[in-house]
Amino acid sequence: MAVDQQDVQVSEAQIAVHWREEEYYYPPAKFIGQANASDPAIRERFREQNFPECFKEYADLLTWDKYWHTTLDTSNPPFWKWFVGGRLNACYNCVDRHLATDRNKPALIWVPEPEAAATEVITYQELYWRINEFAALLRDFCELKTGDRVTFHLPMVPDLPVSMLACARLGVIHSEVFGGFSGAACGERIVDSQSRILVTMDGYYRNGELIDHKAKADEALATAKEQGAEVEKVLVWRRQPGQYASKSPMVEGRDFFVDEVITDYRRRVVEPVSMPAEAPLFLMYTSGTTGRPKGCQHSTGGYLSYVAGTSKYYQDIHPDDTYWCFADIGWITGHSYIVYGPLALGTTSVMYEGVPTYPDPGRPWRIAERLGVTTFHTAPTTIRMLRKLGPDEPAKYGYHFKHMTTVGEPIEPEVWRWYHKVVGKGEAVIVDTWWQTENGGFLGSTLPAIDPMKPGSCGPGVLGIYPVIYDEKGEVVEAGSGRAGNICIRNPWPGIFQTIWGQPERFVDTYYKKYCRNPESKDWHDWPYFANDGAVLAADGYFRIVGRVDDVVNVAGHRLGTKELESAAITVEEVAEAAAVPVV
Repeated sequence: MAVDQQDVQVSEAQIAVHWREEEYYYPPAKFIGQANASDPAIRERFREQNFPECFKEYADLLTWDKYWHTTLDTSNPPFWKWFVGGRLNACYNCVDRHLATDRNKPALIWVPEPEAAATEVITYQELYWRINEFAALLRDFCELKTGDRVTFHLPMVPDLPVSMLACARLGVIHSEVFGGFSGAACGERIVDSQSRILVTMDGYYRNGELIDHKAKADEALATAKEQGAEVEKVLVWRRQPGQYASKSPMVEGRDFFVDEVITDYRRRVVEPVSMPAEAPLFLMYTSGTTGRPKGCQHSTGGYLSYVAGTSKYYQDIHPDDTYWCFADIGWITGHSYIVYGPLALGTTSVMYEGVPTYPDPGRPWRIAERLGVTTFHTAPTTIRMLRKLGPDEPAKYGYHFKHMTTVGEPIEPEVWRWYHKVVGKGEAVIVDTWWQTENGGFLGSTLPAIDPMKPGSCGPGVLGIYPVIYDEKGEVVEAGSGRAGNICIRNPWPGIFQTIWGQPERFVDTYYKKYCRNPESKDWHDWPYFANDGAVLAADGYFRIVGRVDDVVNVAGHRLGTKELESAAITVEEVAEAAAVPVV
């Protein structure tokens, strides 16, 4: 029998019957007792009536050379300015200030992919010297100055955070391109950022294979040259000093091995440059709907305060933790929660070079056991892979996580339960986080010692974030309605990116134009941030992200996120992973 679409009454919540949102899990008393935030009164401090001054609590986690006079400047919306008048240095906050008491504490622990290779432990003192030496090289050999841009195309090796923090020390803007991207993609980002220096590596290990990475640098420079950009110098870190892992020849006068040049800068001290809070710290490129990449420009003071605050309260990072964010620094997660957030708090951050299943799916849990990892942070894609290939592996190892995070995409409830029961051994709290490259840090999540966890939902807005769901007409979609809409953030926050590098009109059009109430207004209330994600808000105030707004299926006039279809499929025992794709 034919069914008239007009007669079909169905909601997103009814279709997504496999998301059992009524199920709650509660943090254990042991975790609550040691948590950085266990008093619900913290929410009162970050209520809207205390905005924007509530974010002073985050900024006060940092050391400032000069205190700010204006917490939030809204005079040129939506180009918000945070902590105006303040000055600081990001590298100083992540390294120097910890030396007086923790110089011998591990700052970074790097685990190479080859299991027989030695793990490298880099103390805060050793990290300080490495950063200073490379900063001296960048300043004196490359003649870089404050405000210049440098492009990195580096894999997950310690030379990457060293390079980032050396740039931050000088006030040079760094732009890391994910190591797995092609040389052509790197070249496009060189052109867009107008970088004249490329920092790369000869090779790295991936799934047991030594990858020739230097060849991508040659491709990047060729792409850049075709578009009218010339790179002056290519700095090549070597995976093994004294050995060359690439078949690509070094170009005389252009290509230089870092380990050779840096000998001229041993134990050279570079004073950290005091930067305005609004000075750009880095560019992080993300995909766009046009050919030109989007360079998200993040600030120094606002960004660093936001990742420090969210690391403290949502990652529950303590100085004596061993924290492992199993992500790649080539993405915003790695910038915020491998490098800047953890190091600003003076903790120990673990880095792993390779894939999670090499040489077998027990590898992550052996690393966690050996290093005594207390906090684990990874993406649902990785969790699904480990669940598929090694569902019983975690039980073989004696690690104990107190806290676990998911990031990057919605996690299906079935996968969440496995993560909690098997990986977390029923002992760890989980924060399911929602945010984006543009946001700097978390936007939606539960406070781990205060809020119950709900599989499939990220939770409410984080401290100081006031989300809302609008329909296409700009009307509010009420909590508990079961209707999906466009999730927006009603207010600015310190971690929000400043602009799209060189494309301010695109910045406004993409993120603010859709729901702006009055383009002439200087009141932030009139400029909600449009995240371009769809979401459902439950009656309990928890958000469930259903995917990008352009990644939906229309069923009888109702929008259904592809994530909901995938999540329903994955509840079938025989299905390990699922993907909903269009059929043309």
